[in-house]
This record gives sequence, C-alpha cells and structure tokens, in this order.
Amino acid sequence: MKITTIALLSGLALASAQAYAFHCPADMKKIDEAMAKNPQLTSEQMSEVKMLRAKGEELHKAGKHQESVDTLGKAMKLLKI
Repeated sequence: MKITTIALLSGLALASAQAYAFHCPADMKKIDEAMAKNPQLTSEQMSEVKMLRAKGEELHKAGKHQESVDTLGKAMKLLKI
C-alpha cells in the first residue's frame, strides 16, 4: 500500500511538471499575438513586456516551468490578457 501511494504521488508530481511545461509555450504565443496588435502601452511597459517574455522563454528552456509561468503571467497582466 505504501509503495502504491508513493508511486501515485510521484506520478502526480511528474504530471504537474509536464502541465507547466506545456503551459509556457501557450502563454508565449498569447503574448506574441497581443504584441502583434500594437497594444496601447508606454515605451517602458513595452520594454518590460519584451523583457518578461524573453525571461519566461529562458526559464522554460531551463526547465523552470513554474518560474516561467509566473514571469509570463506578469507580461500578460501588463497586456491585460
């Protein structure tokens, strides 16, 4: 019983990590689409969105998916998406 519980928890942890891994590219795509529509942002906000987008992609490639999702979420908040 104990081994089954450990296996189940390990499987859930792995599934969660994979879900975040697939979430990052979707968020990056949303940001790219919003940026292509020339949003009404100040030049400072635009620079910050670009920086957050790049940082999110960097974190995604490094396997730090939760940090990537959080960073991309900040960019999405600035874009109001």
